[in-house]
Amino acid sequence: MRLPRLSPRAYRRITLVALLAQVFITVSGAAVRLTGSGLGCSDWPTCESDRYVAPFEYHAMIEFVNRTVTGLVSVAVILAVLGSLLRNPRRRDLTWLSLGLVGGVVAQIVLGGLTVLFELRPQFVIAHFVLSMILIWNAFVLHERSKYAQSPALPVVPRNVRILGRLLVVASAITIFTGTIVTGTGPHGGDENAKRLSFDITTVARIHSGTVWLFLALTIITLFVLHRTGAPRGVDWRAKYLVGAIVLQGAIGYIQYFNGVPPGLVIIHILGSVIVWIAALAFDLSLIARPVEDERTHEFVATS
Repeated sequence: MRLPRLSPRAYRRITLVALLAQVFITVSGAAVRLTGSGLGCSDWPTCESDRYVAPFEYHAMIEFVNRTVTGLVSVAVILAVLGSLLRNPRRRDLTWLSLGLVGGVVAQIVLGGLTVLFELRPQFVIAHFVLSMILIWNAFVLHERSKYAQSPALPVVPRNVRILGRLLVVASAITIFTGTIVTGTGPHGGDENAKRLSFDITTVARIHSGTVWLFLALTIITLFVLHRTGAPRGVDWRAKYLVGAIVLQGAIGYIQYFNGVPPGLVIIHILGSVIVWIAALAFDLSLIARPVEDERTHEFVATS
């Protein structure tokens, strides 16, 4: 029996869908919290103890639709795994990365259930979001790797720039984490009775703001070093994109804070955090180079 085989280009499209699915579920999950629908379905895995499907009510339907989206994300991840097995040539690194998405989604489903069962305790909500960012990292690396041949990576910048690239990823992660502490302390808990962290909101907001400024300063220093070392145009472009994303994200953060954190701006800020995270990862990955894999003329070829 002949099985269909995927070209590298076709598989790259599948990995893009998997990445976009992870971004979408991250933002839609935040929308559930911002609409106060976190306990719209008060049980798990059922919506209520006596029904699987949510009643036709505002909060219940929002939470139920988000759970349904999780199912669609699972399909995208499964396709990424199957695609890695059907890809021609087959690559072990892509298979392992796609399996990482499977493990992460399973963990996310379980953690989401625990978040509901523990009535949206902020520690669970924070862990839920952090795991989403890890999955986005996994999906982005998979998408980037799928473009290149499996060969040793060659550095395109000096070692000090590569160290700065890794530091930027760490700084981005710290900034995102401090942002989750602000969120866990702030007013949008997903339900009016949800518990919040006991920190002072002004203090944690200032700490988060400080990490953003340090992140921006480190990025500008990196951009200056790039100019001094004559980095390739693609690397320089990704660094500038990261600076722009941080500045825009910071501006949105200040605007939402001084306007009482309206849900509309908060959801934009959450999407912005995802964009900044991907921009930091993209810059770090651009500091090494691999040959682009040869594309085949046809999307599918046959093999026995």
